[in-house]
Amino acid sequence: MREALEAVVAWRRAGVRAALATVVAVEGSGPREPGTMMAVSERAEVVGSVSGGCVEGAVVAEALARLDAPEAVLASIGITGSVERGAATLAFGYSDDEAIAVGLTCGGTFHILVDPDPPDFLDEVVDAIGHGVAASLAFVWQVDSSVDDYFAADHVGVAMPKVGATLAVLGDGRRFGSLGNESLDRVVAREAAGAIDAARGTRRELGRLGETRSREVSVVLAVEAPPPTMVVLGAVDFADALARTARLLGYRVLVVDARALFATRERFPMADEVVVAWPHAWLEAHRDEIQARDAICVLTHDPKFDVPAIQAALATRAGYIGVMGSRRTQRDRRERLREAGVDLDEVDARVAAPIGLDLGARTPEETAIAIVAEIIARREGRSGTPLSATDGDIHAAGAFTW
Repeated sequence: MREALEAVVAWRRAGVRAALATVVAVEGSGPREPGTMMAVSERAEVVGSVSGGCVEGAVVAEALARLDAPEAVLASIGITGSVERGAATLAFGYSDDEAIAVGLTCGGTFHILVDPDPPDFLDEVVDAIGHGVAASLAFVWQVDSSVDDYFAADHVGVAMPKVGATLAVLGDGRRFGSLGNESLDRVVAREAAGAIDAARGTRRELGRLGETRSREVSVVLAVEAPPPTMVVLGAVDFADALARTARLLGYRVLVVDARALFATRERFPMADEVVVAWPHAWLEAHRDEIQARDAICVLTHDPKFDVPAIQAALATRAGYIGVMGSRRTQRDRRERLREAGVDLDEVDARVAAPIGLDLGARTPEETAIAIVAEIIARREGRSGTPLSATDGDIHAAGAFTW
């Protein structure tokens, strides 16, 4: 999302018109989730991808046509004659062969909103994202007044929202644009706040005034959020491997240890920050900064660090708390936590100990993989069982899928 929006803003500042193409729904298997964006300039420059190659050319051609690009540009991609103008949601099908070429098992259909005139407030959105503020863009991509005849009296004098209407909601509470009326905007803004908190887009079908009892208006919410944070407590060799692995998954990584001799930049070059501090004291000082997307990994393996660190971790909103140690160590640790007055039911519910999935890991690198695999499984509500031993859906049914 960020790269496409930045491209649109940069082109327009240079006097170049640009269109924004957004995946709003996918039927069948799809290499891109709804909310994925691609920017197309009138000079046929492209930033981003909406299909991994399946229908990319057709989307670019449609965007250029709706931009009323120069005839030479249109002719170069085979477009002649009159074309439709304005924002529209278009269906692009792709065959099984095309799907296999990009790593999918079968074909399907992309529904893509093509907007040749993105709103001016994208400048403010891009600026906010650049300053670390999360953002959600909500688009009306489909309307159907026929589904709500029963409640027509509720809508006297209320116009149906238009396809392409856009509302931006920022993590700091600011809003730009409108989907058509304040009532609908308020409802979608609440949904956007939840999507920002989870850093995951969603889709909603609502009435034109935001009623959940109706399905007049289909809205997709795309999200751009700062990277999640992994706090690694303990400057041990496992911490270096975990920092390297977590960075590959997009985490901002902090290594915290009270021992200045070990907590050095030289030992942890892949960490974003290396902090010399008592782990529990650091967590207490930064408690409100740790969010549900973040992970805390306690690798200290020392009771004088572990117990207060776990207590401090439980006081945060961290979505994952894992603690290294053998099963015997964990039994001893539970007793120490009980003596410290910690609710063991909360420990059982929130703390993964011993940390990581049972992969038979031996090296620090293998252990790091076991840890991040468990983080992913917990985040997605999955068991970590081998797919070959299951017969359910490989990909969880999300808010975006049909």
